[in-house]
Amino acid sequence: MKKGRTLTLVILLFIIPQLSNAQKTEEQGFLPYSQTFNRQRFNLVLISEAGLTTLTTIGLQYLWYKKFPKSHFHFFNDNNEWLNMDKIGHATTAYNIAAFQYNVMRWTGINKPLSLWIGIGTSLAYMSMIEISDGFSSQWGFSPGDMIANISGISLFGIQQTIWHQQRIIMQYSYHPSIFAKYNPGELGSTLPERMLKDYNGQSYWLSFNLSSFFHKVDFPNWLTADVGYGASGMTGAVVNPSAVDGKPIPLFTRQRKLFLGISGAFSANNSISYPSWLNIFKLPSPAFEWNITNYKIVFSPIYY
Repeated sequence: MKKGRTLTLVILLFIIPQLSNAQKTEEQGFLPYSQTFNRQRFNLVLISEAGLTTLTTIGLQYLWYKKFPKSHFHFFNDNNEWLNMDKIGHATTAYNIAAFQYNVMRWTGINKPLSLWIGIGTSLAYMSMIEISDGFSSQWGFSPGDMIANISGISLFGIQQTIWHQQRIIMQYSYHPSIFAKYNPGELGSTLPERMLKDYNGQSYWLSFNLSSFFHKVDFPNWLTADVGYGASGMTGAVVNPSAVDGKPIPLFTRQRKLFLGISGAFSANNSISYPSWLNIFKLPSPAFEWNITNYKIVFSPIYY
């Protein structure tokens, strides 16, 4: 994901749930669905999201894009950057926006088919807005690779909801501090919040499979997931690692791709992945095997995040 864009997702995932959660009861769980259309809830969501969309649009234009020169609309191929971590980040973001928006619409009492299309449309519109804005910035450009990643994440949500009427596979994010950010803080961040968004060396992205939903004859706990993850490390630059930053030499690191296999759990109402919670974007620290694709080493971590 391009720098700073995840801010909107954070707002969507944290502020709106707190507003909409005001009417929940302990027995119903988090963000309980309404069986009938609830005008009060719908108006609350509509006003909140309209305000946030306006603020986000203004913020991106005046606090972000204004810093960089404009250009005619153009495309930009960034498929060779950051060992494709940014692409998986795009897919994960798009998936979770669609899932969150679907659940918010169901909370207002809108039926399943319409909630599904609203979730898909909201995610596609938001991610497309960013790409179109990038297309008019000389610093970047409209990235077809990003859009393919966006559509892939949205499709994962939509296909599951259509076929299974639940999310048996969710996309999650985890982060741990890396040693690489300090060598190029302009690119990778100088503070913890910045590095959580910008330092791809410390990020991992996961497909988490709910075991009980796939294996009905085995008594797996409803919250248990088997997780397949992807990560990378050794990156101090987008395509190649610079030998110096701001005139100061930095170590040369080997850029490495990694795959993970582990087990963990998912937050959800009624201990069921059928109702994905907004917390599910964050993967729980848990045991995992790490396979370094670059040097073929396998490492086991009792707790990986």
